[in-house]
Amino acid sequence: MLLAEFSPIAAIATTSTAAKKLQSLSEISTIWLPDSLTSVTEAQFYTGSLKTHLASLWNTHRAFVFCLATGAVVRLIAPLLQHKSSDPAVVVIDEAGKFVISLCSGHQGGADKLAQLIAHLIGATPVLTGAASGLGLPAVDIIGVPFGWQRGEGNWTEVSSAIANNQPVQVIQSAGSILWQQGVIKDQGSENESSEFWIPNSNSLSITPKAKIYITPSLSPLASRLSPPQVHWHPRVLWVGIGCERRTSQQLIETAIEQVCQEHQLAESAIAGIATIDIKADEVGLLQVCRNRNLPLKTFTSDILRSIDVPNPSAIVAAEVGTPSVAEAAALSAANVSSLVVNKQIFRAEGQPGAVTIAIAQAEQEYTGRTGQLLLVGTGPGQLNQITPAAQVAISGADAVIGYSLYINLIAPLLQPNQIVEALPITQERQRAQRAIELARWGLTVAVVSSGDSGIYGMAGLVLEELQAQGWDGKTPSVQLFAGITALQAAAARVGTPLMHDFCAISLSDLLTPWEVIEKRLKAAAEADFVTALYNPRSQTRKQQLASAISIFLKYRNPNTPVAIVRSAYREDEQITLTTLDKLLDTSVDMLTTVLIGNQSTRTHGDWMITPRGYLGFGGDSQERLEASSS
Repeated sequence: MLLAEFSPIAAIATTSTAAKKLQSLSEISTIWLPDSLTSVTEAQFYTGSLKTHLASLWNTHRAFVFCLATGAVVRLIAPLLQHKSSDPAVVVIDEAGKFVISLCSGHQGGADKLAQLIAHLIGATPVLTGAASGLGLPAVDIIGVPFGWQRGEGNWTEVSSAIANNQPVQVIQSAGSILWQQGVIKDQGSENESSEFWIPNSNSLSITPKAKIYITPSLSPLASRLSPPQVHWHPRVLWVGIGCERRTSQQLIETAIEQVCQEHQLAESAIAGIATIDIKADEVGLLQVCRNRNLPLKTFTSDILRSIDVPNPSAIVAAEVGTPSVAEAAALSAANVSSLVVNKQIFRAEGQPGAVTIAIAQAEQEYTGRTGQLLLVGTGPGQLNQITPAAQVAISGADAVIGYSLYINLIAPLLQPNQIVEALPITQERQRAQRAIELARWGLTVAVVSSGDSGIYGMAGLVLEELQAQGWDGKTPSVQLFAGITALQAAAARVGTPLMHDFCAISLSDLLTPWEVIEKRLKAAAEADFVTALYNPRSQTRKQQLASAISIFLKYRNPNTPVAIVRSAYREDEQITLTTLDKLLDTSVDMLTTVLIGNQSTRTHGDWMITPRGYLGFGGDSQERLEASSS
């Protein structure tokens, strides 16, 4: 589900016209209508006033989509609003379906993003009024969301205002992913080697910052009262190793974690998870702590923990559980590092059963706490109006977009300031697949774009092959394919109806397929009289393959067989040539060209190429009667 992050969504209308406009959203939301409109299908109905009904839904839904007058929506939601950090997203669609307005909770609630995605789905214009949107910058209060960062102390309003006013804001990052920086350091590449930089970009040392952004696992208790105003994001990089006696209470474990974090000025919200020995996997106190804090529990065998070098090994612990360290070794193992942030500390409390040992290590990569997705998207020929609405939503809604640089440029208007965008060269298809899987396994939603259809000579096959090679369970990360208009369809549409009868597609690239196999397929297609689409007909280093293919076809086809040569269909530099099989080589072709070779019934008429539905003289109606009589 493309909009699962906003679920549950309530869509609300009060007229039949508005209800029909919302029905296109029925798969992603529950449509609520007054009981006077019970004739409308795919909806639920409320009795009494909308104001009362809305109040009953407000705290159980993450987003609301109204097809009402904006003023009416403002009056309805005004008594329900609490704070932008907790209010649901509110979006308004005008009854004509021309505009989708982000009305409330644009950043933290996600209304800006929801408005854009719905606009793509219904072919409307999104209306965003936030200052960050106008500047093309990621909003400071949502930059860490894809990476599972937790918001800490700070004056978020003042810092956001400084960015909106284009004032110098200093960013100090000591932990967590730097991929988010792509949206603010556009002229310095995708990575910033320094732990400090400025928004807007500046290398000056004399600037006095008007605000500061800290991205750190450290505490910031006074951030909201400091000048200049500052905010703190806490990446979840801290792994807490715990060893404990049987029946150690939840309260003692909680107290130990709190005291260690306070003593070392570490933010508890930066905790990624709890780590311990496998024999403690059923320890009630530990399980209660993980459940209450929504933390994962990682367990390791004594053999693994015994292999880890720790600063404070214990012979007593080794004799008891088979490893000289539990807390320190488990923290290091979970964080996959060699040094600790906090060496082990032992806690007991009067009146509390058991004892607990705490150690903390800091991982290089944060724990996102999210399940990743791979969206394999076909973008069609290249023009935005040739991309399906679902595919546009997938691209705009993804955390990361990966593809060949040309295709990334073609979809640039769909990209968002907060997205990770990685364009790799045309020869690095497998690297693109591997990178996409890496990010998805980390917890991001990744759109992998291909021109045409992703499943036809596109990236979808490589991604699934790579997943299979990595032992994918078929579920995590989840995979969804979005069909696109493939090259042979786009080329055919530009020249007429060359594919009206049986056809096939053959790629002349022998990078992944032996030429002997390609020759065999060319011969079979030519001999069987298939209309044939040739993909990848010629590159800078492959020039003989097309000539060889023509030679094969000339053995079975008339030299005057119509041929269409279409380069960059539907793009600004589109080139179309209608010729014949024997003159095909007179026209320049390259990797952006699709060649359509007709069958023995194909003909041209003016600037059009026509393959009859019937074959060898049968008209369309005759062919249909023939099919009916044989069924």
